[in-house]
Amino acid sequence: MNLRITPLNIVSAAGLGLVVINLVSEKSAAPRHVNLDGFYLLILGCLIVVTFITDMIFRFTLKDIKRIWIVELIFIVIAAVLMLILQKVVA
Repeated sequence: MNLRITPLNIVSAAGLGLVVINLVSEKSAAPRHVNLDGFYLLILGCLIVVTFITDMIFRFTLKDIKRIWIVELIFIVIAAVLMLILQKVVA
């Protein structure tokens, strides 16, 4: 099996690291505090699955590793810009 590291692999690994750190870290229970950690972990887990599937799609459609890097970096930048725009619109 040919192991190729791509930008979406790096993003997935970073997200998985955040999930593990959040699961292992000590929780503080403040009175009258609504705990949404589980919800955020679920959303992050879904995003990890989506990035993994998107990476597989790019790998099957593009065979050149240089093109995969370019397309995935553009994909990550567009996704980040859209998230920032949506954050400004909602807030």
